[in-house]
Amino acid sequence: MNPVIVVHGGGASNIAKDRKERVRQGIIRAATEGYKILKDGGSAIDAVEGAVTFLEDDPEFNAGCGSVLNVNGDVEMDASIMNGKDLSAGAVSAVQGIANPIKLARLVMEKTTHCFLTDQGAAKFAAAMGVPTVPKEQLVTERNVKRLEKEKHEKGASKSDCEKNLGTVGAVALDRNGNVAYATSTGGIVNKMVGRVGDTPCIGSGGYADNDIGAISTTGHGESILKVNLARLTLFHVEQGKTLEEAADLSLGYMKAKLKGLGGLILVSKAGDWAVKWTSASMPWAAAKDGQLHSGIDLDETTVVDLP
Repeated sequence: MNPVIVVHGGGASNIAKDRKERVRQGIIRAATEGYKILKDGGSAIDAVEGAVTFLEDDPEFNAGCGSVLNVNGDVEMDASIMNGKDLSAGAVSAVQGIANPIKLARLVMEKTTHCFLTDQGAAKFAAAMGVPTVPKEQLVTERNVKRLEKEKHEKGASKSDCEKNLGTVGAVALDRNGNVAYATSTGGIVNKMVGRVGDTPCIGSGGYADNDIGAISTTGHGESILKVNLARLTLFHVEQGKTLEEAADLSLGYMKAKLKGLGGLILVSKAGDWAVKWTSASMPWAAAKDGQLHSGIDLDETTVVDLP
């Protein structure tokens, strides 16, 4: 199989001009990083973890050190990862003081008999696995402090939850052995209640991977995505014979019609086809296949360049 990786930086409201280029470069570097892992013979699971780790370390994205703040001004992060080869999966939620929740999610998948650990249990497991903690302040950016203040000031006056800036990061990949995988990570929604968990760590909503179908990572309004099981719903349409684009349009359209929920998704099929779709204002994305890198942020905007 020719390896493929697709990454996204979250379905979002319009991205400010001064940030756009930084976001574009971040997403391109993450895809390039993941593709290099695949080209070097690495697995799909290694590639999606590598790409998402890169985005967690970039403060421009709502994951890891760029995570938005909850009502108390703290960072609480969610992440999940899944291997399409055997449907093994790992997830964590309400995680604090850890730089890369996606790495912890993979440890849950590989080192426990469980799929999902949360809050204090996840923290104890991280300590047992030797995962280093970082000071909470290290994950708090000045931009997110300002966003929280703005959100509290405007609460109830402006946009509904469904329309807020909805950031997540994610990746899907197919490796040369025909295995698929996904990884998704987020800081959630600005000003969320303490302990709020969205779709990102929930297998079937925030993502799914099955070698017999493909892999998907989603982004958008978490509560809406949870209610329609967006990831599994999209792959169901693929199983029914729909193209990736048709499947994405059907599931995103259903979520919007039923719940006014906006979002986006990235898909790779077992044959190596890929698609990116969103109903939010924009969604930074990049895809690498056959030595070419495709990328974009806004609708009808795609750049294609040869990879070195």
